Amino acid sequence: MPPDRELADQIQKVLRHKPKGMTITELARALDTNREAVARQLDILEVSGKVELRYIGNAKVYYAAQRVPLASFLCFTKNLIIVLDNRQRIIQVNDQCAKFLNLPKEEIVGKTIQEAKVPVVSSPEALSLIREVEHEQIITDIRYQGADQEHFFHLQVIPTTFENGEKGCTLVLEDITERKQYVRSMEFLGRTAWELVDLPLSADIYEYIAGRIIELIPMSMVYVQSYDEVRHQFSIRAIAGREFHEGLVELLGKDPIGMVLPTDSIFEAPFNETLRSFFTLREFVFRSDSGEETTSFYEICFQQIPPEICDAILERFGIDRFYCTGLIWENQLFGLVGIFMPQGERLDKNQPLESFIRQASIAIAMRMTTERLSRSEHRFREVMDLSPGPMSIIESDGRYTHVNPEFTRLFGYTLADIPSGRTWFEKAFPDPDYRQEAIDAWKYDLAHSAIGQIRPRTFRVHCRNGDLKTIQFQPVTLQDGHQYITYKETTGK
Repeated sequence: MPPDRELADQIQKVLRHKPKGMTITELARALDTNREAVARQLDILEVSGKVELRYIGNAKVYYAAQRVPLASFLCFTKNLIIVLDNRQRIIQVNDQCAKFLNLPKEEIVGKTIQEAKVPVVSSPEALSLIREVEHEQIITDIRYQGADQEHFFHLQVIPTTFENGEKGCTLVLEDITERKQYVRSMEFLGRTAWELVDLPLSADIYEYIAGRIIELIPMSMVYVQSYDEVRHQFSIRAIAGREFHEGLVELLGKDPIGMVLPTDSIFEAPFNETLRSFFTLREFVFRSDSGEETTSFYEICFQQIPPEICDAILERFGIDRFYCTGLIWENQLFGLVGIFMPQGERLDKNQPLESFIRQASIAIAMRMTTERLSRSEHRFREVMDLSPGPMSIIESDGRYTHVNPEFTRLFGYTLADIPSGRTWFEKAFPDPDYRQEAIDAWKYDLAHSAIGQIRPRTFRVHCRNGDLKTIQFQPVTLQDGHQYITYKETTGK
């Protein structure tokens, strides 16, 4: 029988080549020794952490311990590592952890995590997990609200056996803050994209923009301005932030919403701005103790707010920095977004904000296009209704969408009477043969004419009251495929 030390070494050597593990009987047979000696050495090796025991049914199966030297693990991993004994006293922390905690190691090691008041792992949630760990590691995500920002960690609580056989656990904290923030940003941009598409024309889009920016940057104070390129002036359309709006009303003596900030042209002296300069998020420093170049808030307001009130605003809300970007799409400026940051706060790498600003710019452009088309259509229909001659509009799919009062006076039919071209032909030409003649003539003229070309034809039309009138039709195909038709009563056949 080999000496105990030699037997222990042989057991470890055999297990290293058996990844599926071995029972005591299998080890004894492989080493040609008795079970009692093997069992005694396995107990010692398990306590010292050199082999691992797992139960498969009623059988004890032993495995070679797969361990990395703890010192190397603590030194080279970028994760935060805290090693605890069985009384939750801190035995070791790595440099990354001490740096994150902003505490020297000597002030941490030797204390329990409660005594050391270690952030993240001293929360009730984390302490409960640490107490529950026994044979299997526990993995979860945990949130920590620091003084400067919110952090997220992937926490592993790993049962640990030390060289002296004492049990404890190792806490591995992987910082997943950036990953969480990325997921949140994508969810935010996906949600706002749909909301902007579905936003009713009656809703205040500027107020919506300000509210979403506050959602992204809770400590900020925000205003949103529209820009009138004809009058060369900005108008304040929305203000958001904790008590910011009410404070401005008090300092200005009036509600700043609707306040006009005229400037001859922001693209000329003294401002000399360009669309490119508005496209990026720019930082302006109002007050600085570190020698940074400062900007006048009075100038930022286009000199429209008295200097003493500008100073009072900065003082009341502790504003040091200001960020500004344009609501721009396809080389057109629709407005400005201004973000004030309180003392000690600044915006760094805010890609979600810039992406949202582009979303909002596109939404404003689409809204303005829709409003312009609506106004144009309204004016066109108003002109039709005021015209002394009968007129109608037919969609490209054959639906009548508008007839003016003179059309109704001439024929007696309203839009409700003739919703489609087919209905019109049936009412206007009740004789099937004559109706087919009119339809064939309409189709022929349509196929052999260009857009904008008048296609005059004269037909006898049955009116709603039964009268038969000779009418000259003058249809024209518009650019969008619609038909614009004028009618004139004649004395011909």
